[in-house]
Parts: sequence; C-alpha cells; structure tokens
Amino acid sequence: QTGIYASSRKGRLSVFWGDQVFLPSVDFKYTPTHHIDIMCTLLGDSAPTAEEWTAQGLEKYGVIAVLKGDEVSIPEAAQVEKVDHATATKMLGQLGTIGQVGPSLGSFSVSAAILKALVGEYSSELAEKTAKLDTDPHFWMPMTLSLEDYLFLMNQKGISEEESKSHYERMKKFNEGFDRAGMGLFGAVDVGKDACWWDYGQLKLYSKNSLLLLDDANSESALLRKFLSLEQGPVTSDGDLSMSHSYAFNSKVVKGSVKDSLLCQVTTKEISADGAIIVNCVAPQITAGKGCILYNLMSSEPIIAEEGQVMVSVTDEAGESFVLKSRMDIDGGKAWKNVVEGNELSFEQVHKNNKNAKITTISANREAKYEQIASSL
Repeated sequence: QTGIYASSRKGRLSVFWGDQVFLPSVDFKYTPTHHIDIMCTLLGDSAPTAEEWTAQGLEKYGVIAVLKGDEVSIPEAAQVEKVDHATATKMLGQLGTIGQVGPSLGSFSVSAAILKALVGEYSSELAEKTAKLDTDPHFWMPMTLSLEDYLFLMNQKGISEEESKSHYERMKKFNEGFDRAGMGLFGAVDVGKDACWWDYGQLKLYSKNSLLLLDDANSESALLRKFLSLEQGPVTSDGDLSMSHSYAFNSKVVKGSVKDSLLCQVTTKEISADGAIIVNCVAPQITAGKGCILYNLMSSEPIIAEEGQVMVSVTDEAGESFVLKSRMDIDGGKAWKNVVEGNELSFEQVHKNNKNAKITTISANREAKYEQIASSL
C-alpha cells in the first residue's frame, strides 16, 4: 500500500503508521516541494465554516491547514491539534489566509537535508538516549505556529509554559538557521476527500473497521475485501458448524455457531460466536458474546467472554502468560493508569513490563504453546 509513493520520494525518508490503511482517491504521484510533507484528507477548495468544521468532526483530529500563497512563493501548511473552529481560525489566521483544511493521517516524509539537520540538532539526546520527542507537538507545531498558540496547545497536554517556551525557542532557532535551498518547509500531501481511511489504532476503531468486512450496506466493504484479496463475501453455511454471514480464516473448528463474526487462526472443538472478533485463539470451547474481541488466548480450559468483553493474552519471554481484560465501553487512554475488570495490573504497568521484550522469543514461545494445546484437542 505505501509503496505506491516510493517513486515520488527518492532521497526522502517516509514514515507511515502501522495501525491504519488508507486508499487515496487522487493521484498518488507528485513532486515534493517541501522538506517536510504530511498526508491529509483536504476537504474542499476553501476553509470550512464553523458548521462544516463540526459536521466533519475536525475538533477530534490533528488538522492540517494549507495557507494560500501567491504566484511566487510556495504555499506553506500548519498543524493544530484537536481544537474548535474559532480557536483554529484565530491561530491560523495569524499565519496567513487559510485555504484548504483537513484531518492529518499522521504519515509523513522528510528530505535528507532536514533529516540530517534534525539529527545534528538532537545529537546529544540521541547519543545519551535521554529524551522522548513526538513529531506533531515537538517538531511540526513549533515550526508552524506562533509562540502564543504553541504554549496554549501544549498547556492542554499538561506541559509547563517554561518547558514549552524553551523548546519553541530551540526549534525557532533551528528553523531560522536551516537552509531550505528553494523548497518550502512544511506542506500537505492530499490523499483526497473521498479516500478510504481505516484506522485500527483504537479499540473501537479496530472493531469497527475489522467488522467493515461484514457490512454489505457500506460501499467501502467491497473495497476492503478487494484490498485483502477476498474473492467472496461473508460465508453462510449449515452443518456441524453453522456459519451465518461470517468469515473464518485459517481456522479449525469442529462444531458450533458463528454469526456476524470474524475468526482468524482459531482452533477449537466447539464455538459460539455472535458479532465477535476472535484472533489467534485456541481452546477446547470458545463462547464469545456480541461485540467481543478475543486475541491471542491459549487455554486448555473453555474460554467464555460476555457481551462487549475484550480479552487478550500477554506472554513474556519465559513463556508465562496472563489474560488482560477490558470492555468495549472502556476508553483505554483515559483508563491507562487504572486497574480495570479485575486485572492485577494497569495497562500502563503492562506496557512498562513489556516495552523492551524480545518479540521474536515471545512469538516462538506462543507458537509452541498454541500447537501443544491444539494437538491435544
């Protein structure tokens, strides 16, 4: 999917989010005009009204605004994060006349020149591994916004004015000293307002966009099936295993009922699933209520999940595992530091315990355990 942009980006570094898929609705071949360009879905030929801003839900996204240039200069863009129309208009109005606006996809590319300059600027931090910087708040925003507006947005993130101002001044000095060599600094790459954009980065979006495969009424369903090389629609069949408008990929299920569900790499003697997503699970019996997500579960005992429940197996390098639970109505971001659903650890604690884990070792241990349980069924 991302390879289609390669021919337009020779000599550049491209960064794509691994938890989303997008299919552009406009030509993907272009000539880079900026040292940094970021993908977005520009929604029209003019700035949206307050009503259009709300209708498009732009206050929920990082937004890219392309400023109108003249016949000589290269139009620059700017980024603001999750603000209402009035705030965005005030911030961007200080920079120039707003042209097109749209939500950012987050994926970007940078020229070799600015990448080398950034590596030089942050050489001590890179060598000492003492800092953590994110592109949106620490690079793109201080490069494209006024100091006042940058401080306002960073304050919303809980960052002190002193820290934000110091970083802004550093990036301002970097920006002023960087030789653009006739190119713009920050520009937009439009993927088209009719582009398909399937984001799997949040639990509710993972569920929604996975189950899109079963949504015959949605025109994007056919596009997603084609993208995944699925030649037929959801399966309905009778027998020991009753399938009703569902998919089962690379799965071994003896009997039961599967309705409006997605199964992938599932091994069980008996199943009951309704509106569920079950991935890489093995157990003698699996029961999944409506809206459930079961992921990486391996059990010699029956797995039972209630409606809306989320169950994920977390495995360490020693091969030991435990089940982490949540629910579809729990916001993992807001509950990041909390212990929920009877778990022993918070999501944050699980992340800290596993952030340096050797994934290849864990994967091998998981595969061996999966095969061991599957062969006993």
